[in-house]
Amino acid sequence: MKRSALKFLPLLALPLAAMPVLSAPIDMVTSVIDAPQPAMPAIVQADPARPPAELDKVPIAFLVDMGSGQVLYSKEPDRRFVPASITKVMTLYTAFEQMRQGRIRPEQVMPMSLEAFRKWQRVGTTMYLDPSQKPTVNDLLLGIATVSANDASAVLAEGAGGSMQNWLALMNAEARRIGMTNSHFGTPNGWMDEGETYVTARDLVTLAGAIVAGHPERYKRYIGHKSLVWGDKTKQNHDPLIGVVKGADGIKTGFTNQAGFGYLGSAERDGRRLVMVVAGGNRAKERDAAARVLMEWGFAAFSNRPIFAPGAQVGEARVQGGNTLHVPLVAPAAFGITLPRDAKGDAALRIVYDGPIEAPIAKGSRVASLEIRAGKGEPHRVPLFAGADVRPANWMERLRNGIVSPFL
Repeated sequence: MKRSALKFLPLLALPLAAMPVLSAPIDMVTSVIDAPQPAMPAIVQADPARPPAELDKVPIAFLVDMGSGQVLYSKEPDRRFVPASITKVMTLYTAFEQMRQGRIRPEQVMPMSLEAFRKWQRVGTTMYLDPSQKPTVNDLLLGIATVSANDASAVLAEGAGGSMQNWLALMNAEARRIGMTNSHFGTPNGWMDEGETYVTARDLVTLAGAIVAGHPERYKRYIGHKSLVWGDKTKQNHDPLIGVVKGADGIKTGFTNQAGFGYLGSAERDGRRLVMVVAGGNRAKERDAAARVLMEWGFAAFSNRPIFAPGAQVGEARVQGGNTLHVPLVAPAAFGITLPRDAKGDAALRIVYDGPIEAPIAKGSRVASLEIRAGKGEPHRVPLFAGADVRPANWMERLRNGIVSPFL
């Protein structure tokens, strides 16, 4: 198989309407109430080539622009680590999926079992639940998201899953479904379990993307609150970005002696959303500083530029055995590229697919990817879809294909 040549496009010089289309023949490639928080000093240095020095104090850090899917900063993104309470984001996502399917409802009451009470009473951060109370799913989700309640996670797991093991099976099945290929969950709350629960920064960003894009209303409803009132107690959210970094809306901190200090966070400004992970920190102060400067640096040092409008033809792919020799490839939605601010260089785009693609091909089916590379960052791929139906060739078309194909 031959590799396709890189196609360089001068993106900075062209408006969206004038963006060139990859139309040259493409060869085939095998495919991929509110306590005040300390103010942070303004970040002066926003050089994309020089990430903030605070990142030197955390062993794992990862920053992704969710609009383009591009990695802006990467330090050990595929290293497994113990997530501690960041595990609860997977519990939230699994619950959101169960709600979407109608299996649980926000107003549904889920009392605490005696077994859960004995095991989780005042263990780590809790809502101080007991079997006499009648928390709803809504209450439990707010407790999990806002104050990292270990007891609420256990109650939800037992109530929604029927048993803890059933719930963990659901969590791991959802993780596999959304593409968390290097993670496993042995608890619903991240309490120490001898390493059975582990994740990677890349997988956590995948999870954040799934929860933000797949459940935007539930994300806004449950994640990002500064405090929670339950009974006669008010508990604060210790998120290091909310109220400090403009546009920050969570997502979850984590700490145990085994895991150290970690954080999965997100912020949105002017329609641009960044998601970041820092993990393995020795101190909360170091984790919080790294998270804040990484997020600010991502917004200050980079900007998004549009490439293709929704439904735009990006290029074409070779077809085998069809009534046509090529199928148009279209963008499913508007997407762009993230570049250093004031960048003056080009970006490299390449269409990637297994092929020639055999007919029949249904319009709207995913058949290729567009690989985007900007500067020295990691390449990123976005899906491309067939822009037309391609039916199997009749005998006349097969004859034509046999004559013409060698010259393409």
